[in-house]
Amino acid sequence: MLALAVGLLALFLRHVDLHRVAGDIARARPGWLAVSLGSMVVNLVIRSLRWQYLLEPLGGATFGNAFRATAVGFAASAVLPARAGEVIRPYFLSRHERLSATGAFATIILERLLDTITMLALLASFVLVFGRDLAAANPSAFRWVKWSGATAGAVALSVLVVLFLLAGDPARLGRAVARLERVLPSALAGLLARIAEKFAAGLGAVRRPGRLLVALAWSFPLWLCIATGIWAVAAAFDFGIPYTGSFLLMALLVLGVAVPTPGAIGGFHEAFRWGTTTFYGIPNESAVAAALVLHAFSILPALLLGLLFAAHAGLNLSGMRQLADAAATEAHPA
Repeated sequence: MLALAVGLLALFLRHVDLHRVAGDIARARPGWLAVSLGSMVVNLVIRSLRWQYLLEPLGGATFGNAFRATAVGFAASAVLPARAGEVIRPYFLSRHERLSATGAFATIILERLLDTITMLALLASFVLVFGRDLAAANPSAFRWVKWSGATAGAVALSVLVVLFLLAGDPARLGRAVARLERVLPSALAGLLARIAEKFAAGLGAVRRPGRLLVALAWSFPLWLCIATGIWAVAAAFDFGIPYTGSFLLMALLVLGVAVPTPGAIGGFHEAFRWGTTTFYGIPNESAVAAALVLHAFSILPALLLGLLFAAHAGLNLSGMRQLADAAATEAHPA
């Protein structure tokens, strides 16, 4: 993972005049930078409120505990490989709330699906309405974005249908998995059945279309807040990118952070640089400078808050790693 991050950073910084990059950062407008940084904090708040809503079928959680667990999870993903925070987050919450960690993990998967659907809806609005003039400027790149978005949307909707079917009867899923005792030791089959049943119970929001729509409605202000943070950094560097242009950059950044490096180092930076230079003709050094600032703003609030909350709970970096290992072992028993 570290070698991959180094390689991506080398790609990102190739042929870059670092002196010009530093000068561009120094000249960035502080007011717009403050807007971007503030949007990242609001993003954490909205994300915690949505998660609190998704957790209600499991017994619920207070906003404070959901917020702390969210910050700790994002901090862990910033310093540990393979997005370890995604598994740490529900297990950290289960220490402070009487709910199933496996069920809470199911809500994380549901969150990611809601995020994908929302982001793709915003991307579709850009492709079909707001960004059609870019199709003439760079038709091949625009075509690639359009078809990639359509494919990802089809996959996300298909997975949502599967989760809906799984959530319909958690006990039935548990009984179905328990039948594995024909080929597995009965103790292991029973353990897998209990995990499967708890996981399906965590998909409670999917069982009621009205609740699922409310959770989806929470996702739009969340992603519009993320778009605001991206656009504000672009405005701070005088890029002249419209607000709706952040929908395109946001989709590219989602691809960048999918690269499994700690803190999305390298992938995030190169995705932003490529998007701004390819579609908006931003000079390379300016794009690099903005990418560095945006990445710092996107991780620093959650990183600082998460490390503070983790320390208060007696967790250091080693403890986070052990918690991730324990969570992974429970989710994938040998």
